[in-house]
Amino acid sequence: MTLSFYIARRFLGLFAQVFGAFAGVMLTIDIIDQLRRFSDPGISVRDAAILSAMNVPSSLYRILPLILVLSAIGLFIGLARSSELVVVRAAGRSGLRFLVAPVMTAFGIGMFAVAVMNPMVAATSREYDTRAQGLARGGSVLSISEDGLWLRQGGATGQTVIQAARANLDGTELYDATFLTFDAKGTPLGRIEAQTARLGGGSWTLTGVKLWPLNALNPEQGATVLDTAEVSTDLTPDKIRDGFGTPSAIGIWDLPSYIAGLERAGFSAVSYRVWFQMELALPLLFASMVLVAAGFTMRHSRLGKTGTWVMLALMGGFLIFFLRNFGQVLGDNGQIPVILAAWTPPIAAGLFALGLLLHLEDG
Repeated sequence: MTLSFYIARRFLGLFAQVFGAFAGVMLTIDIIDQLRRFSDPGISVRDAAILSAMNVPSSLYRILPLILVLSAIGLFIGLARSSELVVVRAAGRSGLRFLVAPVMTAFGIGMFAVAVMNPMVAATSREYDTRAQGLARGGSVLSISEDGLWLRQGGATGQTVIQAARANLDGTELYDATFLTFDAKGTPLGRIEAQTARLGGGSWTLTGVKLWPLNALNPEQGATVLDTAEVSTDLTPDKIRDGFGTPSAIGIWDLPSYIAGLERAGFSAVSYRVWFQMELALPLLFASMVLVAAGFTMRHSRLGKTGTWVMLALMGGFLIFFLRNFGQVLGDNGQIPVILAAWTPPIAAGLFALGLLLHLEDG
């Protein structure tokens, strides 16, 4: 038990060091990028640092598997050079039994990342997007709630808020839609209700329309009913799709309800389901990364070719990372089932590493 705690503590220390090194480098690079990106508004270094502190966590979270495999390689290389692996084996502990501590530590890091870091990263990502849109003077936003679909579009004369009970898969056709127009000062000007609203070239084509002038004394008395109407817009199908953001911007605890809201609004939630399952599989992926690193580097340094084995371990980690992302793409496109896309890479990596370890230990 004492040995297991020692290995776990040492692994956690290495993980913290590698994580801190990556965080420092990425934060410095991102501050420079923020200063360049928002040079027109003229933000200060302090503002750029705040933006970077909100943007970098999402990048760090994406590369956590690679940080973990680097930490595992460092752990096993350090134990081999200090001959601690030889002492452990001489004490009668097998290699597989020795790996229980680092594998369980990696699994625990994965659970902490999913349960705690994921919601934090989602919150900082949303805050970064909000601040960045404010600096870039963005005017189009989309969100999903229990009431259906909400859109906001900007224009030279003011803003228009759009609410719809549901929509087609790409958000270009809305049903039971309501348009609320505001002037530049935020004063409501009019309300339009339509049975359908179809996005065309620079305008919404409405059918089954009723218009209320909200700046009149009696809006109902001044209401008009039309078969069709046109409402100008700067929205495009690409802007609407981009308005959804990425699944990583939704915390894992809120993701099931968000998926349900998307499906109620008539949108496809396949990419969000894939991301949800991938997050659930993250602890298993971390454990598999440790096994892969151990399979190539848990050997005595006097046997030579340490650099070659380290390169093979890194290549194995990058390959698993690539396969995970490739599986996500296939799952998002609906080419393979969601469960298969999310769980196959970590399970396959774990089985491959176990086979390699069994061959080296007992083969």
